[in-house]
Amino acid sequence: MIKEFKEFIARGNVIDLAVGVIIGSAFTAIVKSLTDNLINPLIGIFLGKVDLSNLKISIGDATFKYGSFLNAIINFFIVAIVVFILVKIINKVVKNEPEEPEEEEVDVSAQYLEEIRDLLKEQAKK
Repeated sequence: MIKEFKEFIARGNVIDLAVGVIIGSAFTAIVKSLTDNLINPLIGIFLGKVDLSNLKISIGDATFKYGSFLNAIINFFIVAIVVFILVKIINKVVKNEPEEPEEEEVDVSAQYLEEIRDLLKEQAKK
C-alpha cells in the first residue's frame, strides 16, 4: 500500500496539482491584498466610506455584513479575470505550436508480408 501511494504521489499530475494549489493560495492572498488595499479604498472614495467590509445593515438582532460580501465578490471577479486571461494566453501558445506529424514505424516483417501478399495476388491473376 505504501508503494502504491509513492507511485501515486510521484505521478506528474499530482505534483502539478499540488504546485497549482500552493500558487493559487499565494495568488489569493495577493488578490485579497489588492482588493482590500487598493480597490476598496478607490470604491470607498465614491461611496464616502473607505472600508467596504464595515458596511452592514441591522434588522432587529440580525446584522448583515454586505460589505464583506462585496469584498468577496470583487476578489472572485479579479481571480476569474486573471484565470480567463491566463487560459487565453495558454490557448494561443498551444495553438501556435505546429504539430509535427509522427513518423510511423514500419515493421519490417509486416512490410515483407505485404510484399508477399502483393506477389501472390499477381501470380493468382496470371
